[in-house]
Amino acid sequence: MQKFFSNKKLIILLVTLIVCMGFIAMSVGLRNSKKSPSFIRQFGNDVTGITNQVVSVPANGIGKGVDALTDLINTYQENKALKAQLDDLAQTKVQAQTLKEENKNLKKELNLAGTLTDYTTLNASVLSRNPDNWQNSLVINKGALAGLKKNMPVMSESGIIGRISEVNKTNAKMELVSSTGRNSNGFAAVVNTKDGKQVNGIMTGYNSDKKQLKLGQIKTDTAIAKGDKVVTSGLGGLTPKGLYLGKVASVKKDDYGLALTVYVTPAADLNNLTVVTVIKRSIEGE
Repeated sequence: MQKFFSNKKLIILLVTLIVCMGFIAMSVGLRNSKKSPSFIRQFGNDVTGITNQVVSVPANGIGKGVDALTDLINTYQENKALKAQLDDLAQTKVQAQTLKEENKNLKKELNLAGTLTDYTTLNASVLSRNPDNWQNSLVINKGALAGLKKNMPVMSESGIIGRISEVNKTNAKMELVSSTGRNSNGFAAVVNTKDGKQVNGIMTGYNSDKKQLKLGQIKTDTAIAKGDKVVTSGLGGLTPKGLYLGKVASVKKDDYGLALTVYVTPAADLNNLTVVTVIKRSIEGE
């Protein structure tokens, strides 16, 4: 009896090995076959495909939902920032209007017709610009008939770009701040330092290599730093006070350490001018 059971176990082991070898051979044969997979294999593939779809659809939905939520949060934050900027702009406009009214009332009380900051504007288009004289001058389509006069300052949207040098009936020639001519008439300017002080000087030229204006005739102990704003001072001519010229790029002392030359990055892009604004000061000087 004991011998029978031992033989039985041996028979079962052999049958199991034969079945396993059969499955292995069948698997190799199916893999190497170029024909369509068997029904069992097709069924397994279909089940796998359906499972992947069932899992991937919710996963993709969650991913898209997260992206949509992120976009919504970003949009909300941008909208909030824009609203804050609009509020600031509205407040600035209200404040400017209030100051304008106060200034008007104060001038009435003092019997003043105008101040250094009063001016009117006239827009003009650039007619021509000679490539051989590119950085020195250009011609605009307004002249004496429109009320233009020699030495009136001219601006772009960003800041001062020059002044009227020649006036005809229907057009005018404009000298740019980048002019290297010896007879260029520099603007009286003031540097507004970060600590609230002001330093006066005269625009004395243009460095074409650095593409920077030169502010000279400065003798001061006041610290002038890179980034300080430079505006017109309103003294000595037709130029109103407070027109933007640019920002301080660097400061250089002379050989004796007494006078300063301040290099200024122009506020305006002098190479891209199509429309300009002529400034007419309310109080005309010399």
